[in-house]
Amino acid sequence: MTGCQSDYFSKEDFQSTPKIDTHIHLDSDRGLFERQAIQDNFKLITINVDVSDSASVNHQHYLALLSAKKFPGTVFYTATFHFDTVGWTSPEWSIKAICNLKRAIAGGAISVKLWKNIGMTVTDRTGKFIMVDNPEIKPVIDFIQAANLAVTGHLGEPRNCWLPVNQMTVRGDSNYYEKHPQYHMYKHPEYPSYDQQIGARDHLLELHPDLRFVGCHLGSLEWDVDELAKRLDKYPNFAVDMAARISHLQYQTVKDRKKVRDFCIKYQDRMLYGTDMSDEGTQSGEELVRTTHRIWADDWRYFTSEDELTSLHFNGKFQGLHLPRVVVEKIYSKNAIRWYHLPVNI
Repeated sequence: MTGCQSDYFSKEDFQSTPKIDTHIHLDSDRGLFERQAIQDNFKLITINVDVSDSASVNHQHYLALLSAKKFPGTVFYTATFHFDTVGWTSPEWSIKAICNLKRAIAGGAISVKLWKNIGMTVTDRTGKFIMVDNPEIKPVIDFIQAANLAVTGHLGEPRNCWLPVNQMTVRGDSNYYEKHPQYHMYKHPEYPSYDQQIGARDHLLELHPDLRFVGCHLGSLEWDVDELAKRLDKYPNFAVDMAARISHLQYQTVKDRKKVRDFCIKYQDRMLYGTDMSDEGTQSGEELVRTTHRIWADDWRYFTSEDELTSLHFNGKFQGLHLPRVVVEKIYSKNAIRWYHLPVNI
């Protein structure tokens, strides 16, 4: 104990404790997400993604910059670039990508997002998939590192992606891949395998040992904290966010709470809280605000309490991790500030 401060947080500390959601998507200009964040004492990092074309990337950057200006000190954002294969294998390709990144960074971007289209959809002229450790991408990675920025990398998919829907461990995955069969790799054996995806990412980390790299979605190793631990041990500049994968930690908690809790404590400097929630302008404002608050509050309860809990994503009960205050503070804010060099004081 330090004074009257407990070594553990309570559920009642939720709103009074500064927090950062390091992985959200602001795809509208309604400001609802941002205002709820202020009410619940969150800062936000909105992740821009190369989902289709340069127009989409530019629009995302526009919305992110608009939100950051409307809510200064609350909203931060990542840069990205459209992975256009025009000019691929020529110096002009990386020059163009870097120029696009420079514009976003000049506007205040705090990281660069690399998305799963690298390794899963983008191919060269011969039809060969372009993986993230391809030498042609090296100038872009070198630029990011020289700019002293972290990569925010969503490479590969959860291992469930390579399983039949009825064998997937959590309903979030089974629902997603039923709606997005183009990314359900069980149906596409001609695509790179799960091991190839993880291997290319790991090889990139080996090639750039000084690069700060935040692996989205528990680094696509969400299915086993032991497998994730191997990479955290091997790559000291590798951290992970939890976006859309907390249910996988909870699923493992049902089977072995102590192992998951010990993992979070051991790697307390390498884990960043995130949700992957988004505002695309399709939900009613009331529904968006209610859902956002509920998810944030439920996650807080999982990490801070000893309550018996259930999940919408799978059957079974599990106990909250009741992590020490110092661990929770790192997961919810201090790690994001350190890994992303965020200009905030908490």
